[in-house]
Order: sequence, then structure tokens, then C-alpha cells
Amino acid sequence: MKKKLIVAVIAALSVVAVACSSEEDPTPVPTNTPEPTATSVPVEANTVVDIAIADGRFETLVAAVTAADLAGTLSGEGPFTVFAPTDDAFAALPAGTVDGLLADIPALTDVLTYHVVSGSVLAADVVGLSSATTLQGSDVSVRVENGNVFINESQVIITDIVGSNGVIHVIDAVLLPPADEPDPTPTPVPTATPEPDPSIVEIAVGDGRFTTLVAALTAANLVDTLSGDGPFTVFAPTDDAFAALPEGTVEGLLNDIPALTEVLTYHVVSGDVRAAQVVGLDSAPTLQGEDVAIRVENGNVFVNESQVIITDLVGSNGVVHVIDAVLLPPADEPMEMASNTIVDIAVGDGRFTTLVAALTAADLVGTLSGDGPFTVFAPTDDAFAALPDGTVEGLLDDIPALTDVLTYHVVSGNVLAADVVSLSSAPTLQGSDVSVRVENGNVFINDSQVIITDLIGSNGVVHVIDAVLLPPAEEQTQSAPSDVGSDTITGIAAADGRFTTLVAALQAAGLDSVLAGDGPFTVFAPTDAAFARLDAGTVDALLGDIPALTNVLTYHVVPGEVDAATALTLTLAGTVQGSNIVVENQLGNVVLNRDSLVIDADIQASNGIIHVVNRVLLPPASPAADPAPEPQGTIVDVAVTDGRFTTLVAALTAADLVGTLAGNGPFTVFAPTDDAFAALPPGTVEGLLDDIPALTSILLYHVVSGDVRAADVVTLTSAPTLQGSDVAVRVENGNVFIDDSQVIITDIVTTNGVIHVIDAVLIP
Repeated sequence: MKKKLIVAVIAALSVVAVACSSEEDPTPVPTNTPEPTATSVPVEANTVVDIAIADGRFETLVAAVTAADLAGTLSGEGPFTVFAPTDDAFAALPAGTVDGLLADIPALTDVLTYHVVSGSVLAADVVGLSSATTLQGSDVSVRVENGNVFINESQVIITDIVGSNGVIHVIDAVLLPPADEPDPTPTPVPTATPEPDPSIVEIAVGDGRFTTLVAALTAANLVDTLSGDGPFTVFAPTDDAFAALPEGTVEGLLNDIPALTEVLTYHVVSGDVRAAQVVGLDSAPTLQGEDVAIRVENGNVFVNESQVIITDLVGSNGVVHVIDAVLLPPADEPMEMASNTIVDIAVGDGRFTTLVAALTAADLVGTLSGDGPFTVFAPTDDAFAALPDGTVEGLLDDIPALTDVLTYHVVSGNVLAADVVSLSSAPTLQGSDVSVRVENGNVFINDSQVIITDLIGSNGVVHVIDAVLLPPAEEQTQSAPSDVGSDTITGIAAADGRFTTLVAALQAAGLDSVLAGDGPFTVFAPTDAAFARLDAGTVDALLGDIPALTNVLTYHVVPGEVDAATALTLTLAGTVQGSNIVVENQLGNVVLNRDSLVIDADIQASNGIIHVVNRVLLPPASPAADPAPEPQGTIVDVAVTDGRFTTLVAALTAADLVGTLAGNGPFTVFAPTDDAFAALPPGTVEGLLDDIPALTSILLYHVVSGDVRAADVVTLTSAPTLQGSDVAVRVENGNVFIDDSQVIITDIVTTNGVIHVIDAVLIP
């Protein structure tokens, strides 16, 4: 009970921390480097307690501090450093914990003082520590992982909320001091009517997110087992996880109880294994008999390929960890629907109607229904639809070419996902090899991503991919002009086979000879698949508009020779076209303009270097970059007609700003959605509508003078608003943030400026 009481109190402390954010915008914990860059801003004459009380989001914390008679202490001279859990952290505690703590003042005091360190320790100093001694007497551990700071297992989410007698850092979970005597059996928090902790099955039944799992356990007669003494650790897939299985899978398992039992027991590990222990494992044996693999990536825990999304739902006979995908055990005899061939799977699935039609036209149905075994990388209907207009029809009229493409998707043998990831290439029935690579946990066949693995049939396995694979064929490979050296950038691109669209575009724009010249140049070269991802008709339109085509192509060329190692150190690169490319280092990969990934780097030519990219780069304000070049009215017109900004429009009307933002401008508006306004505390919007000066101040804090497009926003660190204060601008992991609000849609161009959509209201 002491532990649970401790948890509740800490959550209350988080109230204190966040409150200061109403005085000054707190500095977020750095994500790219564990050294904060912003300076702390003192809040005049506000103690850490004053901050918590004034904020209003930390009522439980304030109640706890008051009940423990610590308000006077934390209002004293100090200085103190408080690691303050949020109200959400409080709410995450087991039912009855808060009441139990408030009824046990010594335990409550123990928890609260475990969140307080003597002295004013700012974020810049915290990241240099490995531990810190609390007023409770025990040390908290401090560590930095992937740019995030953790106190024990709780993440610091806001730093340096400075008061007159110390500093608050906000954390996302309650800290529990180590018990004097470890208690292996959790003791329920006493309540007015003590009840035993629910079993694992009772947790699943009562939660509401596990109706499919509960039905499956019932069908497999496992309810009594998982209601028994245990202890058990269950990795529990949600209803959404079961719904993500191929159509008919759940029904098939419910009709095959032995197979269902195999799957369910593969989610259960003997013993009570809490999250703190799971992260130390690399595998765990299940009741089914096989081990599940465990790994930690970027602070997330994965069991096989399923992510753990909620941890430590503790029951009387074990613990539940919630996962986002169903685990499928490896079987000596692969689980399959009786006599389901690869073709049967494709026909029955419903996502492969184009593939099935193509196989039928090419007379390959009999082949892929044969003994095999085969491994098929199967493009979905959406993948075929993404091909340039007329491609599918053209292939259906050219059976040899169609056969060539289809057999390029088939590898001989039964190659499951666990084996695919160990390959760098695989020979296809068409005769050419496909390349295989793993990037950030995703598997790519050439430039197509594998999105579903191991659909097992009686004669092989299907892996679903998101783009059609096009074989390198002699008729698809363009040769360089006779006066172009084969070792130049143009010569290499022409001979490679992945750049037929790029080479055709260079020739049409008369740039092939330029990129065969002295240079040196650095070319970010989009593959044919990258061009195919553009909207239908874009390539044809560019080939019909040579100035626009030249604009796009020269935006892929940087003067000089920039290798990948150098590119990883850049933030911007000036192009021959004149505009800058935004360059980011994401986990050691070069990413351009936030979404174009360098997939093959440092191809050396005699006159420069080529980096292969998976998306075409579109320069700012190019015709290709703006599918609707004619703005559809003023900023106000767009907001009114869009439908996502009804609250914003109502606020602008109330503040009499409609005329202003319908004027000449230009203006840049960071526009919060209706959801963003709805996320404000209850009564906030109504209060602002009753206080027009305050409403006007907030609205003008969302407006910057001038037409500032996304390509320019990402180069800023701040921007002055019409309200008079600056908003902070930062880029983290390819996402743009205005203060702490994320930009989710960019460059909605109007006749008098531009709108960038944000996910939270900005507070000046």
C-alpha cells in the first residue's frame, strides 16, 4: 500500500510544475541533444506551491501537498527542485490509490518528498547527473536516452519552470521510493470496502479493449487457466490488433481450437514479469513452447514485431502488458488454411484484385498454384493504382512484358520474414535480383516497403508490398548520348536502370550534357519509383513545360561534391535552382525536405557524386509543388470553407479581425483546428469570447506578417507576431513546432498569404 500511496502523491506534484507554463512558455526537454538551449525565466514572487495552485491542472497534487502539511515547506526559502508528475500521471494510478494515500499521511509524505531535491538544479545540470538525493532520503536515478531525460522510469516532459524558491521539471509518471523491505506480493490499497485485486481475465473483461481476446480465451477454454494462481505475464493484443489481421483469420482460428490455443498461449509467459524487467530481456519462453523476441528501440519495447503500448496492468495472479499486434508463433508445420495456395490467398483476401487479374492474363495462376514453394512479394491494388496512367492497361496488352513484371515479384523457395531480413538481394523467377534492405526496422524490396509479412499458404508465403516492382530490362535502360562519358553523372544514371524517368527528363530539358560536364556536382537522383509516386499526370505535365521541368531538375543539383558524411552535418544545401534543400540527420540517414530519404549514397562519378532518393524534391512555389496554383480566396475565405476551423472563424468574428485578415496582407497564419480549441480546458473558449482584448491577443499571436512558406519556416528559430511577442520555431525529427504546437499541414496558399495548420492553440 505504501508504494501505491507514493504514486498518487507524486502525480500531485506535477501540478506544481505545469502551472508555471501560464507565466512563461517552458523549455521542452531537448530531443536532439541533451543540453537545453533556452534559458530559464524566473516567475516573480511565485513559489513552487503558488505556481501549482494558480495553474488549475494539478488539483490532486495541491490537495496532496496540503494534506501532508508540506505547503509551508515548499513555500519556504528553499531552494528546491521538484520533479512534478502531471494530473494524467495521477489518473494513471490504480483505482483507490489516491484515496489510500490521503488516508495515510506518512506514506503520502514519503512519496511527495521523493520528488524533491534540495537546491535549484536546472535542466542543463540535471543531464550531467546519474543520480540525485531526495528530501525523502533515497536517490532517484537520472539518465539520458535518445535525447530524452528520465528520472527513474519517468520521462521529463517540460523543464525549467522557475519559481522564486526553486525550479520545477514536469514528469509523466509518479516516482515510487524504494521500500525498506521489498514486498513481492502487491498489497491492495485499503479502501472503505477492501476487495481482492482482479485476476488477469477479470482485468481483460472489465477493460473493454479486449473483447476479441476474451472471446478467444473462452473458446479455447483458457479462462480458468488464466484465472488460476499463476503468476502469468500476458502480452494482450487489443481489439484493433485482432481487427488488423487478414480478413477471416479470427473466424478461422475460432473454428480451429488447437491453432487458436497455440496462438493464445504464445502470448503468455510464466511468472510476473514487470516492465522494468522486460526491458532487460532479449527473449522470453511462452506457454506455447516457443520464445518471443524482445527488443528496445528508441525507448519503445517490441515483442517480436508488436509494440508494447501500455505496461504493468497488475492483477492478483500476474501482470498484463498491452500490445498493438497479434503475435503469431513459428510452427514446424506453418499454420495454413487447408490446401490454400498462394493464388487462393490472393483471391480470397480482396486487396489483390489487380494482381489476380494480371496473373490470370499472363497464365501464371497454374504456376503459382503448383507445388512450389514460392515467395511472392504481392503489390496491393493501391500499389498498382499508383503506377502512371495507362501502365496497367499497357501491360495487359503486352503479355511478355506483363509476365516479366509478375515473375520479378516471385522468388523460389519459402522465405519467411525472419530470413528475408538477413538478405541483401534475392534472385527472382524473372532472372534479375531484387535488392533487400532494412531501414529503421522496415524492410524494403528495391524501393517498395514490405507492409505485411508471412501470409502462409500450402505452397509458399506471401509478403505484401506497397509499390509494384519493375525489373531492370534492356528495353527500359536508356543509354547515354554518344558524346557523354560513361563515368559521368549522366552516363552512370543512364546505365543504372533505376533512373529511366530522370534520364528522359534530363534529355528533354537539355541538362544531360550539363551533368556530363566538368562539374563537380552533387545530384540527389530520384528513382523511377519516386517519380511514380507523384500525382497522376505530373511527369507528363512537366515534360510539356520545359521551364518548370528545368526548375524541378536543377533543384536536385548542388554545386560541388558533397558526400553522405558531409551531408549528415548540414541543415541546408543550396541548389543550382536557387532554393535551399532542408537537410536532416535522422538516425544516421540523410533526409531531404522532411520526407525524401537517401537510400543509396556516394555513387562516385568522374564529375561529382550521386545520392539516390526515394521521393522527387519539389522546389518551393514550383508548378509541380502546388497542385492548386490558383489560391481559392483570402485567408478568411479558406478558413470559412475548409470546415476544420469553425471555432477559429467564430473567434475572428467576435474579435472583429475578419476584415483585417481579409485585407491585402500578406499574412502567415498558424491556424489551430477545431480539435485544438476543443483540447483547451473546459470553459476557456467561452471565457475568451467574453473577454475580447484577451481573445484578440491570442488570435494575433497566431499571425506573422508576410508570406512565409514552409521551406522558409524551417530555417527560423523564432518569428514576430502581430500580437507583439515572438513565437519559437524548431524542427525535431522532421516535424516543425511553433512553440509546443506541431505544424500538421503546410502551405495552404491564399490570395493574401498562407496558412499552416497546427494541432494546439498558441498561448502568448
